[in-house]
Amino acid sequence: MNQAARGERVHIGVFGRRNAGKSSLLNALTGQQAALVSDVAGTTTDPVYQPMELHGAGAVVFIDTAGFDDTGMLGGMRVERTRSAAARADIALVLFDEEDVEGEAGANGAFLWAEKLRRAGTTVLPVVAKTDIRPEKGALLAKTVESRLGVPAVCVSAETGAGVEDLRNILVREIQRGDMQRSLLSGLAEAGDTVLLVMPQDAEAPKGRLIQPQVQTIRELLDVDCVAVGCTPDTMEAALAALKKPPALIITDSQVFAEVRQKTPPESKLTSFSVLFAAYKGDIDYFRASAEKLDDLPADARILIAEACTHNALDADIGRVKIPAMLRKKLGGDIKIEVVGGADFPAELSGYDLIVHCGACMFNRRFVLSRVEAARAAGVPMTNYGILIAKLSGILDKVAFPNYMQSSAFVV
Repeated sequence: MNQAARGERVHIGVFGRRNAGKSSLLNALTGQQAALVSDVAGTTTDPVYQPMELHGAGAVVFIDTAGFDDTGMLGGMRVERTRSAAARADIALVLFDEEDVEGEAGANGAFLWAEKLRRAGTTVLPVVAKTDIRPEKGALLAKTVESRLGVPAVCVSAETGAGVEDLRNILVREIQRGDMQRSLLSGLAEAGDTVLLVMPQDAEAPKGRLIQPQVQTIRELLDVDCVAVGCTPDTMEAALAALKKPPALIITDSQVFAEVRQKTPPESKLTSFSVLFAAYKGDIDYFRASAEKLDDLPADARILIAEACTHNALDADIGRVKIPAMLRKKLGGDIKIEVVGGADFPAELSGYDLIVHCGACMFNRRFVLSRVEAARAAGVPMTNYGILIAKLSGILDKVAFPNYMQSSAFVV
């Protein structure tokens, strides 16, 4: 259960006011004492991430959050952590109580948070908790919530277990549909195809292991009954010669895009691991359109490079060394480049001329899309490593992209 990468799990956030029953609900859903429960308001401070295998839906991670009505200096910091967790949530369980429905909750109310989450593209499932205390009141609250949100509210009791299984079943149905079940290779490969994977084993490759995008791609190729053949750039010609016919698809590390393109047979489609992840994790249409704006950037452009993981930079680091060198060669030495890693991402983006994101194999798609929306709202073009390198190498029009329609929550 714990071996599934967090970036590949559906993220289910639990949101509500302090003492609304969030932690108790999380414990009831997971069947574990995953979160500390107390009658003291504000017990949960930082978000708690609890992985679980949800029968019928696969690997998920539940997020227990601090109450969004927290106050004071520390309370404000906790609410900010809750907002950050909300950016990762594919599904939000929003807990409603009497104060939300009948009181004056205002800016800290569940209705307002539910609408914010909806606008961000998160699926909102309203929950009325603690129904064992006043069952008749819970039913009335649920009707009011449904009338305002247009979505049935689920009444649950973490104490008695009432409604918990119903909520699990609703979660499974939501996860099984549409955008939460995506494919890396949609339209690029089908059963029986031979696919050649070009994977440099340089200083950045972890000794004795393949990196996450390579592993995930190989697994999907096997799942759809393709024949996966691996090689390095140096052995690519020998690998091609060993095949009876050219491969249907060649997937390369973006760092050797130009070199691999020269060796690619005309019958074979060409893409990269990073391009696949651009479509799998983000908004491929926005990334492609943004890459085309590279030709119009000023000589003193301010460029942000965002990495999903944090690591010690090596001399051959793609995000901190190679891409900056390629950009300076294209645009000149006056450009300003900033690099952030992990969860760090500027709140204010309007001062940048371009954002370049990694493949984001460590992030879930909802989190990447929240960054795309922030860039779009600020009027800043945003692309990813593979698409940028293809553009800089002059081969973007030769690259094959997955052909499923984009379903970004931010594009209507």
